[in-house]
This record gives sequence, structure tokens and C-alpha cells, in this order.
Amino acid sequence: MRSGTRAKIVGWLLLGLVRLLTGAQARWWGCPPKAEQRIYFANHQSHADLVMIWAALPAELRGITRPIAAKDYWTKTPLRQWITTAVFNAVYVDRERTEGQDPLAPLVQALDAGDSIILFPEGTRGHAEEPQAFKAGLYNLALRFPQVVLVPAWIHNVQRVMPKGEVVPVPILCSVTFGAPMQLQADESRQDFLVRARDAVIALRDV
Repeated sequence: MRSGTRAKIVGWLLLGLVRLLTGAQARWWGCPPKAEQRIYFANHQSHADLVMIWAALPAELRGITRPIAAKDYWTKTPLRQWITTAVFNAVYVDRERTEGQDPLAPLVQALDAGDSIILFPEGTRGHAEEPQAFKAGLYNLALRFPQVVLVPAWIHNVQRVMPKGEVVPVPILCSVTFGAPMQLQADESRQDFLVRARDAVIALRDV
């Protein structure tokens, strides 16, 4: 069986499993699903966030949208690496910055190629009810790619599917709410933009 065919089959099986466990409901509250270049940015409480938001997108958007994945976690085993590469077409980022390295370079490359991306601006998973402060990456990408549509999203309940310390997933109804697009305003400071972006994500929690 060819690698591409195998990846499609695994993708459909994984999609079915995720939807069976979570429902993977997409709620397009602030914008319709549209095949335009976007940066989806969302809260981050679980490694399953990547899978959840991927599964919530319709097929025509999954094919043009690449999730951002922490390289140290998602390449730890050959299976994780194969799934994130062959099935999700993920963009790997290093969470540990080294001297002379631009951590945004892989994201810039993906956006330059015309892809949409799924970004978690907190950088690392949080465990509080509200997201941690957003890091500067989202601002820097918005500044460099003003034509790309910025879409906030709130992922509901996914951290409860695989509670800490458990190895068997728990079926829990989950959803992703997509909000109204936003833009970096002229002369808006980095801090003001990041606070506004975080507030846009939090505002979707109770929609």
C-alpha cells in the first residue's frame, strides 16, 4: 500500500475515532468555514487540542490547514511523527530556542507557501480556566502577513477526554467555537494586540 493511501486511511480512521469520542463539533459563530488563508488561534490545555481542532474543520479546510506541533513531543515516537507528518501535515516548532534560531521560521515558510495554520499562542499548555498570556508570535505573524485572516477559536472540554494520569480516553462531548476575524490595527502595540487577541478567544467560551 502506498504511503499516501495509508495516510488517507489512517486519517479517516482517526477522524472517526475523534468524532466518536468527542463529537468534534464545529460552531462557526463569528465566521463561516471558508477556503481562504487563515491563522486559527486557540486556547491550549491538552496535547489533543491539535487533533480536536483538525477534526472540527471540514474536509476542504483540513487539506489546506496545517497545525503547529511541538517538535519534542510529536516526534518522540515514530508513530507520533508519522501521524503528524503524513496525516496532519503539521509544522514542527522547537519549544527550546537556540542562539541564532528564528522560532517562527517554519510558520513563515508555511504562510509564504499559501497554507493556513492552527496556532496556540500560549506556547505551552495551561491548566487554569483561562489561557495564559499570549506570546509574541501571533503579533509578529499578523505584522508580517496582514492579508491573512486571523480567526480566534475556543476549544471546549478536550482536556477532560484524557485526564492527567489516565491512559484510556473518556468519551466527552467537545466542540470548537470559531469567532469573528480580527486584524492588527494601525499603530496598535504588541501588548495591546495580544491582550485583545486573548480576550477574543476567552469571549467564545460562553457563546
